[in-house]
Amino acid sequence: MALIVNRRDQDFVLYEMLGIDSLFKTEKFGECSREVFDMTLDMAQKLGEKEVLPRLMEADREGASLINGEVKVPKCYHDLQKVMTEGGWFTISAPQEIGGQGLPYIIEVAAQENFLCHMAYFMYSGGAVGASHLIRDYGTEEQKKKYMYGMLQCRYGGTMALTEPDAGSDVGALKTKAVRQPDGTFRIKGQKIFISGGDCDMFENIIHPILARIEGDPAGTGGISIFLVPKFVLNDDGTPGRRNDYSITGIEHKMGLMGNATCAMRFGDNDSCYAELLGGERQGMKIMFNMMIEERINMGIQGLSTGSAAYHHALAYAKDRVQGKSLLSMMNPDAPSVTIINHPDVRRNLLWMKSHVEALRAMVFLCSYAVDMKKSMNSEESEKWHGLMEFMVPVLKAYGTDTGFRITENAMQVFGGYGYCKDYPMEQFLRDMKIGSIYEGTNGIQSMDLVLRKLNHEGGKNFKNLITEMNSTLKKYSGEETIKKLNERMNSAITTLAGTAEFFTECVKEKKFMVPVVNCYPFLTLTGNVIAAWLLYWQAGIADSRLSEIASIKNIDRNSPEFKKLIEENNEASFYSSKILTATFFITNVLPQALAIRECIENSDLSVIKMKEEAF
Repeated sequence: MALIVNRRDQDFVLYEMLGIDSLFKTEKFGECSREVFDMTLDMAQKLGEKEVLPRLMEADREGASLINGEVKVPKCYHDLQKVMTEGGWFTISAPQEIGGQGLPYIIEVAAQENFLCHMAYFMYSGGAVGASHLIRDYGTEEQKKKYMYGMLQCRYGGTMALTEPDAGSDVGALKTKAVRQPDGTFRIKGQKIFISGGDCDMFENIIHPILARIEGDPAGTGGISIFLVPKFVLNDDGTPGRRNDYSITGIEHKMGLMGNATCAMRFGDNDSCYAELLGGERQGMKIMFNMMIEERINMGIQGLSTGSAAYHHALAYAKDRVQGKSLLSMMNPDAPSVTIINHPDVRRNLLWMKSHVEALRAMVFLCSYAVDMKKSMNSEESEKWHGLMEFMVPVLKAYGTDTGFRITENAMQVFGGYGYCKDYPMEQFLRDMKIGSIYEGTNGIQSMDLVLRKLNHEGGKNFKNLITEMNSTLKKYSGEETIKKLNERMNSAITTLAGTAEFFTECVKEKKFMVPVVNCYPFLTLTGNVIAAWLLYWQAGIADSRLSEIASIKNIDRNSPEFKKLIEENNEASFYSSKILTATFFITNVLPQALAIRECIENSDLSVIKMKEEAF
């Protein structure tokens, strides 16, 4: 039984839903094949279950440590790092000319679903590769040669040094300064906190992209630049030279991600912290957002991977744990005890988790597929896919991490008291996942980005395209008898989402600006749930068609007892039937709760603004 990922469901989303084999017809991915994709994902699943998952609890117990100013990672990470880097698992989608495998981004994301349940480890080299993309896109040829290739090969580490004690979400308030030198380099002075992977003993060097303000530049985000600060300043021949002038002052005492060194750092205490400008002056925020989009997609993957792993562990436990009698035989004292999956409340929990995991998988894969389509399609089609991705990223990050956490919470409930103990990884999944709603921009900030920027971007074009795609799916499967009963609910959901956006527009026209602002997060939750329902409905439509094909091949009436027996005995028929039931459960039981959000929003209640500070 799978412990992290359902490979069959991955294939369903990749090929039957998204049709990623169309990429084989593009110039960029014309040399790819399904055989290569399948082999990559099969290997990723084996690696996740045999190498990544077994080190999860071990690394959590040992944790990262700071000894004489240097971070030591859990011992088990060194062996895992060798396996992961030798297999090229961090550079699946990087171009071949810079050392990658050149596969589509969606295949890298699908592989990462097997790994990001162990985010504490993945953030070290994952951060290095992400930071290298900034150098790839904005660095000089010399910087690429000095830093990028080492980071892609995971010989060098990499971070994102943004946060300061007085400048968290308000990045523009940062105090770290950069002092210009006669030779064109800079010296950095200041402090940063919450720097994931800020130091470790797995790399030859670590390159820190750091936000700072050049002396004399204006306040606010417009005056921020970005710099590369190496742990060891490189000699002319490329070998590590002197230790740069910064120190690790501590590792944060966290709730989860114990294996990752979340560092507090001081730069330039001796006024000799070497730094190189990356890109243009005062372009720091623009450049950093290039990486933030990728990181926010990664947060969605973390929600999916952790949620999926928690669900599969709970499922395995429910099938094995014997406790209590079946409700049908409780009056019989001699009736045997049953496994807990036979109890209705446990089954409700499991189906809630299953539906949310499968919706998240589709959401993550659709968003990453849009990245590939942007790169490989003609300009008009390319812009459409890019627009969908841009609109969905804040939803994916926030809805994905909030949902991932709630899945772990439900999984713990299936385990009962054992889930609360450290005998099983449930409590760790929950602890490790909680940070997802906080870092890379809190989910409240994601909702503000969605409502105040993305919703009305270019006249709401991207949002309108999303609504069009949803209605197109509804129309495509409106004739399928088995899922016709879901059509009305889905039509109501899409209309509700579009209508809520229109309500916000009317509020702005009437100068009721605070109504949309106060309701940013509820709107994001509504959007996430409607997108999830749409994706599950889409899957149910495909599954219904496949069941009709199977019935036709077998010459069986779908309403006959023989067909019901086929579903019980045939794995493919059972899989497709489960898709329809999963969508039915979500659209019937989860979606109505989300739709009630519109009523709350349209009440235009501003109690949160009117309440005096002293009254809280």
